Amino acid sequence: MSFPQDLVQLEVAWCRTYDALAAPRPAGHTALRRRLLVLSARLWWHPFWTGPGRMPAARLELRRRARAASARG
Repeated sequence: MSFPQDLVQLEVAWCRTYDALAAPRPAGHTALRRRLLVLSARLWWHPFWTGPGRMPAARLELRRRARAASARG
């Protein structure tokens, strides 16, 4: 499945924010939580998801690809 680049970038940002928040005693805990909420809403309501057959398997594939991209740096 092909994902729009902005959607992939949102998911990568979500993964990195989540990882930062999961660290022991993260600096800026409240700001990270707020960012995660904003990113979650933007991901959920992205126009890409209005097409047929784009949930939930597509969401899992997006998450897998974003995790791989996040690990690469």
